Amino acid sequence: MPDAIRIVTAVILDASQRVLVVRKQGSHTFIQPGGKREPGETALQTLARELHEELGIGLQAASALRLGLFEADAVNEAGHRVQGEAFLVHVEGTPQAQAEIAELAWIPLQPPHGVTLAPLSARHILPAARAALEQAGHPL
Repeated sequence: MPDAIRIVTAVILDASQRVLVVRKQGSHTFIQPGGKREPGETALQTLARELHEELGIGLQAASALRLGLFEADAVNEAGHRVQGEAFLVHVEGTPQAQAEIAELAWIPLQPPHGVTLAPLSARHILPAARAALEQAGHPL
């Protein structure tokens, strides 16, 4: 099997503790915003670039809480695995679908989410975000 596709992803919450997910054009599955690292970029540089390109928002890098490194089957590239480094972050601006993003949705952090979620998000990233928020004493 080929090497896993390495990405950096964001967990962005609104005031109601809903999480932002996006759907790329040509896909029916929602994923966390983010993308592939460019050579020489740090994880947060990648995240800042991708959030600006895809959603027109700014990353508040000082707010970033690393949730972990997770791996699952890729939904947009058949036969591949995706390895995502996930961060819980705060952003500036109002997200708008841009570039290859066809749609965005604010979904509950707890299942049922109401949309088809990628395995990386459903099985790994969102549970890690819930655990981090509970540990920090945030009500869910």
